[in-house]
Amino acid sequence: LAKDFTLEGKNDKPQILIYHTHSQEEFSDYGPNNKEATVIGIGTYLTELLTAKGYNVIHDKSVYDLQNGKLDRNKAYTYALDGVTRILQENPSIEVILDLHRDGVNESLHMVNEVNGKPTAPIMFFNGVSQTPEGPIEYLPNPYRSDNLAFSFQMQLDAAAYFPGLTRKIYIKGLRYNLHLRPRSVLIEVGAQTNTYQEARNAMEPLAEVLNMVLQGN
Repeated sequence: LAKDFTLEGKNDKPQILIYHTHSQEEFSDYGPNNKEATVIGIGTYLTELLTAKGYNVIHDKSVYDLQNGKLDRNKAYTYALDGVTRILQENPSIEVILDLHRDGVNESLHMVNEVNGKPTAPIMFFNGVSQTPEGPIEYLPNPYRSDNLAFSFQMQLDAAAYFPGLTRKIYIKGLRYNLHLRPRSVLIEVGAQTNTYQEARNAMEPLAEVLNMVLQGN
C-alpha cells in the first residue's frame, strides 16, 4: 500500500499501453453481426474511457495468438513480448501496461454481478510471480514483481471499496506473462466466454475509475 504509482510523465506523450496476448478471445454473443464482441472490443472501449480522463493511450490491436492461421496461446506470449518491446522502444514514455484477456470457465458458469446498476462481468487481476514452490524461475526474472503485485492489490482494494462485485480474487501463477516490462504492468481477465460483450464492456467503466484512482495516488 505504501508504493506510489502516481504517473511521472505528462500526457503529451503515450502513458498507457493496452494490448492483448490472446486477441482471439471472444464473448458469448460474438458472431458475423457482432464482430466487436472480443477482448479487442473491450480494449477499444477502455481506451476511450481513459482518453476521456486525460491519459495518452496506445491500443495495440496486433494478433499475437494466430500464426499461419493456427491458434497458439502459449507461444503468443513470446510473440507479444517482441511486439510490446518494439512499442516500448518507440514510446519509452509508457508507464502502464495492461494485457486484457477473458477467462475460460465451465460452460455452465455465468459470472455476472450488478455494478453501477449494470449487469457486469467480474474482472480478475492475474499475477505471474516467476516462481514455483521449488523456488525462483531463474530464466524468467521480473525485477518489478513486488511492484506488479502492489499495483494489482491497490486496484483490488479500491474496487472492493467503491465497486463491490467488480473483482474476483487476485490470481497468482508461476510464470512471468510479460509483466516484467514496467512496474505498473497487469494482466486482467474480464469475465469469461459465457459472458456477453455488453457485460464485459460494462466492466470497463469501473475499471477505468479504479485505475485512475491508483494512478492519481488516491
